Amino acid sequence: MIFRKATLIVRVVFFCALLAPPLLRADETARPDGLVPVTFAFYNLRNYLTMERRIKGEIVADAPKPENEIKAVIEGLVAIRPDILGVCEIGDATQIADLQSRLKAAGIDLPHTEMVTDSAGWNRNLALFSRFPIIGRYSRDDYTYDLAGTKHAFQRGVLDVKLAINPQYHLRYIGLHLKSKREVPEGDETLMRLNEARLAREHLDRILEEEPGANLLVAGDFNDIRIEPPIKTLQGGFGGGGYLRALGLSDEEGFTWTHYWSFADVYSRFDYALYSEGLGSELNRDLCRIHHWKNWEKASDHRPLVISFTPVDKAAAPQRK
Repeated sequence: MIFRKATLIVRVVFFCALLAPPLLRADETARPDGLVPVTFAFYNLRNYLTMERRIKGEIVADAPKPENEIKAVIEGLVAIRPDILGVCEIGDATQIADLQSRLKAAGIDLPHTEMVTDSAGWNRNLALFSRFPIIGRYSRDDYTYDLAGTKHAFQRGVLDVKLAINPQYHLRYIGLHLKSKREVPEGDETLMRLNEARLAREHLDRILEEEPGANLLVAGDFNDIRIEPPIKTLQGGFGGGGYLRALGLSDEEGFTWTHYWSFADVYSRFDYALYSEGLGSELNRDLCRIHHWKNWEKASDHRPLVISFTPVDKAAAPQRK
């Protein structure tokens, strides 16, 4: 008799669990409409790859990113708990798998990935990690431009994917890492960066022409300040249908810099998130920020951007009476 009662209790508990709504993660906040915000982060990882490094006074070829730096990267990302993570300055498939496994061990499972390889051979690549499936891959690593009679490659290319956040809501994400301010013998770094921005803008124009209402997010290390031509070029003509607004971001103290150049002791905003009109009304601006934590400088010379949005097309949603 006792056994039958126990069996009945187990069955009741089991069926109640099936009927109950799914539990939220500890970091998720329930909304009155039942929707859970999606957290996106963009982060320049600073050489998460194998390269020549000085270790204990000696030059070591093909050395990985130091373990204490990786630990600080994971610490920062665990605090953010991204559903979607765009990065630059990551190495090949080995480093992508390494970061992916470390995040999973910390409770952040991002199984879907995309990578664009650095055409200059420096192995500082663009990549995406996502909790949501990738339903469209449109990345390009073959764009070129002419400068002073010489053909140049868009060095890091354009990472471009479409993510199915849910059956009704898709996000188009573009990841960029424009030419650095480091002088190179191949050409003027300022003009190289501007030409890369022009190619990226042409890519964006094609997207918006095909999908005028696309939920489009562009994030990256643009290696320039907001008033300079590359940023304006990426944003497009002000007031036009394809104009992309820059999301105003700051840390908890109100500071807006994302990059620190220690040699010159200069703080700059080099990392940006641009968004289309289609995405604008879904942004949770009070949750968007520049993430800061104690060990940020051990992890990278950049600080990550955090963008939160609610996955429902509000412009298309029926009006409540």
